[in-house]
Amino acid sequence: MWAILGLMLLDFLIGLVRSLVTKSFSLKMVLDYLKDVLYYVFPLLVVVTLMPLDPTGWILLIFYYIGGLAVIWNYLIEIKNKWRV
Repeated sequence: MWAILGLMLLDFLIGLVRSLVTKSFSLKMVLDYLKDVLYYVFPLLVVVTLMPLDPTGWILLIFYYIGGLAVIWNYLIEIKNKWRV
């Protein structure tokens, strides 16, 4: 979870600096990050809170790590694309 939040912050800072340098700052950028928290972080937190209900103990853990790795991969690709442009 810390890696996801750290990459979200890094992506936000890169986008913020880039938008301030090009003088194209928009509040839509901030709203996109709030949407990402709702769509990416909140479901992972729900999976974590449901883990005690898992009878096997590993099914929800696997879903959590697969979802976390997918979000990390998504932000790494976004950071790479912002860095190039």
